[in-house]
Amino acid sequence: MSKKTILILASGVLLLALALAGCAGPAGPQGPQGDPGPAGPPGPAAEAMGAEYVGSAACSECHQELYDTFMMSGHPWKLNKVVDGKQPDYPFAAERGEISLPEGYTWDDISYVIGGYNWKVRFMDQNGYIITSPKGEAPDAEAHKEYKNQWNYANEDAGKDAGFVLYKSGNTTKDQPGLVYDCGTCHTTGYSAWPPDAHQDGLEGIKGTWAEPGIQCEACHGPGGQHAEDPHGFALQVERSSALCGECHDRGAQEFVDAKGGFIQHHEQYEELFQSKHIAIDCVVCHDPHTGVIQLREAGKQTTRTQCENCHWREARYQEHTMNIECIQCHMPKVGKNAQGNPDTFTGDIRTHLMAIDPEQIGQFYIVKEGDVEKTYALSQLGLDYACRHCHNGDFALTDEELIERAKGYHTPEE
Repeated sequence: MSKKTILILASGVLLLALALAGCAGPAGPQGPQGDPGPAGPPGPAAEAMGAEYVGSAACSECHQELYDTFMMSGHPWKLNKVVDGKQPDYPFAAERGEISLPEGYTWDDISYVIGGYNWKVRFMDQNGYIITSPKGEAPDAEAHKEYKNQWNYANEDAGKDAGFVLYKSGNTTKDQPGLVYDCGTCHTTGYSAWPPDAHQDGLEGIKGTWAEPGIQCEACHGPGGQHAEDPHGFALQVERSSALCGECHDRGAQEFVDAKGGFIQHHEQYEELFQSKHIAIDCVVCHDPHTGVIQLREAGKQTTRTQCENCHWREARYQEHTMNIECIQCHMPKVGKNAQGNPDTFTGDIRTHLMAIDPEQIGQFYIVKEGDVEKTYALSQLGLDYACRHCHNGDFALTDEELIERAKGYHTPEE
């Protein structure tokens, strides 16, 4: 068939269609509704919205070994519910010793315990408020300013025994009858502050709700309901950046390392890394997120996945010291304070992640005045007070000049 013939036929069909359309009458009434067809599969957005938290115990059904290891680390124990009036069963409890309760309280009076894994313990009453006053008394900043309500474990390095200290004693939250617990963002899994009047377990002293207390599997991996039902069809979130850890391991602006009372405040690790070249290294390069430093130390194992000498092998080869000391003794001294510290010996209870030492710097902190308020921050590099004087004190004390002289060229081999 020639192209000319095809063109003539197509034109004829088009003219016929136009003629029929011109002869069509008005549309009739709509017919009855037919039966609905089968539902199509849900789209990706609907699937994501349907994810639910299932709890770490559900994860253990397939990941038992990993679960058992993780539960020995500190993350799951940031917040612990008191069940049947009994102290939570912490790992290494025998090594830490018994927890004492604030004067006047029994375990039946406690709803939740904040911490308790390694450094300190705070307590929440049966209304969910953090305890800052004696039982049955409304908190009063003046009357209860000496009421000791935080239990600290012993810190042998700092020469501190276990015992009670003050924590916002007598304080309340504005317009509340007690000190509101609003730390769920970093102490729980699946935390939500919405709606504003939501309270976990119906306890008015708790702001917001959560799926599980403590930092559990789904705090980092996301809600796992769909993965539990279809492990091959729904992969869990695996986030390896330091920024994820930094969501909790900081106190605010990363440009400043907050300090108080002669120590860096706790939860500053991401801010400390931010000050140095190590910010280019993800936390998981050194730390297995499922295994805590404390549990590895208790087991007598290496506490990090990599070691300093993996990168700094030249410096590790030579150090001008009569004793073979570990890199972290000088480059990660205990500048931080979670519970107890001794400023006289420059010893806290948390190792810093500020690792570079300035051999001509003695002090560690500087003060910024903002209006009538003075704020203390740590310098971006370690001074010799903390790098050296946690050992060089007492009978081993050295002057500033002697420390500077020894620190210069410390890792430079002799000719």
